[in-house]
Amino acid sequence: MFQINLRSQQSIYEQIIDNIKELIIRGVLSEDSELPSIRELSRTLTVNPNTVQKAFKELEREGFIYKVKGRGTFVSPRKETKIDPQAVKSICADIRSRVQELSYLGVPEEEIQKMVSDIAADPFNEDKKEGYL
Repeated sequence: MFQINLRSQQSIYEQIIDNIKELIIRGVLSEDSELPSIRELSRTLTVNPNTVQKAFKELEREGFIYKVKGRGTFVSPRKETKIDPQAVKSICADIRSRVQELSYLGVPEEEIQKMVSDIAADPFNEDKKEGYL
C-alpha cells in the first residue's frame, strides 16, 4: 500500500505524506476510513515512529486526516479539506518550472497547453502522457 524509496532525495516523512495523499486523492482511502496506527505503519515501513507521527501531524494540519482520541486516525471528508494557500503557491511554482523546462526543450506552446489541459481534465489518467509529441 505504501512505498518508501530509501534512495530518493525526498525525505521519508515527505514520501509518507505523498503516499497517503495519493491514496486519498485516488479514492483508495475513502472518507472516514481508518489509517494504520503510527506504530503499525512504522513497523510495516521499518521507519522510526517519530517519522510517521511527523507525517500524520502534517497531514492533519493540511486537513487530509483527523484524529479521534482513543479510536485512531481517519481520512477527512472532502468538504473538510482546507485549501492551503502556501501549498497552492508551491505547486504553481513547480508547474511553472516544468512548463519552462518543456519550453526550453522546444515543445511548442500549443502542445504544452494541451498537455496541461489534458492533465487537468483527467489527472489520474497516466496513459495519456504517452501520446504527447
